[in-house]
Amino acid sequence: MAGRRARTGRGWDASPPRAGDATSPPRPRRGRRSRADDTDPETPAAPPRDEAEEAREICLRQLAVRPRTRAELAGALARRGISDEVSAQVLDRYDEVGIIDDAAFARAWVSSRHAGRGLARRALANELRRRGVDGEVASEALGELDEETEAETARALVERKLRTARGEPDAIFRRLVGMLARKGYPPGVAIRAVKDALAAQSAEAAEFAEQIDADALAEAEGELDRDTRPLD
Repeated sequence: MAGRRARTGRGWDASPPRAGDATSPPRPRRGRRSRADDTDPETPAAPPRDEAEEAREICLRQLAVRPRTRAELAGALARRGISDEVSAQVLDRYDEVGIIDDAAFARAWVSSRHAGRGLARRALANELRRRGVDGEVASEALGELDEETEAETARALVERKLRTARGEPDAIFRRLVGMLARKGYPPGVAIRAVKDALAAQSAEAAEFAEQIDADALAEAEGELDRDTRPLD
């Protein structure tokens, strides 16, 4: 009845009726949808990931950056939680097909690091050991770097540094011998390389170099030549 007021729980509601109140059904109350509402109960759960497949993917990602030794790949798999059994299976297969080749890795490492950084056999042996290369495999690779080539590289490094070296000959001598020592050169090779380079630089440097007894100085340094022997 027009103008009649409806009674509510709190009293009389005198507001005019809104359009559609008499004919429109009440709207359902909106609530927050849960994640369960979006899940189809008939959709099967994803199958568990194959551990061997995951191990292969990890290895391939590692190898895409640079060549790796077997020990490096094994360490990467262990850090990602791959079991020892699966790791061994995957790495054995990679050995068989030549994806992993520690001997080839060692040869390439020695060649590139000696040519690019001027590293001597002692420093290269330490790097190969840290990367898990077997001692015998490392020895074979280091055997391709002979003493004559090592001495020539040491001399080239010194000559390059001398172009910008400043200071008294004795200070320059110590700095350059120390530089070669950090690159793995034994005292005898380092001292002779610096002495020869100084002798050819200037009259003052040649006079200083003439006073250097390379053999005696190497002896005083402890004869560290034995440290350049390849690892067994």
